[in-house]
Amino acid sequence: MLLAGELLTAQRVNRLQPRPSNAVGTSNLSLSTTETDLTGASITATTETAGAYYVATANFAFDISSATTAFALGVCQLDGVSLLGNARWSGEVGTDFGEASYQWRGPVGAAGSHTWKLRGSQSVGTGIVMTAAFTTLIVTIYEDV
Repeated sequence: MLLAGELLTAQRVNRLQPRPSNAVGTSNLSLSTTETDLTGASITATTETAGAYYVATANFAFDISSATTAFALGVCQLDGVSLLGNARWSGEVGTDFGEASYQWRGPVGAAGSHTWKLRGSQSVGTGIVMTAAFTTLIVTIYEDV
């Protein structure tokens, strides 16, 4: 927010512009019941002001490697804390492939460096793979002047 008499500097104008970043997984992840990071699907960004706002959108791609009745979960963490909500996908036979998307948004908190990363698991057993090349994360940061 600008108050009467304040100067609009180049630095403040730069903060007005949304700053998008994107990442794509680099190694497939065989899911288990333990939530695990997807290699390569992480973004680290620096905010200049406290209370910056983010929108994180993820598209998760899942492939069944062996018949299962489990469902897959795609989650996002911000600074090591899982965000509320997740993408869920279910298939049945070894030829099933599908995608699920989810969007998270909220305040970042303190100014400084922050990391968003995608993680995955499945409800029971094994048999689902998160396909890295088709799993993407986009984070856009909005800051006040």
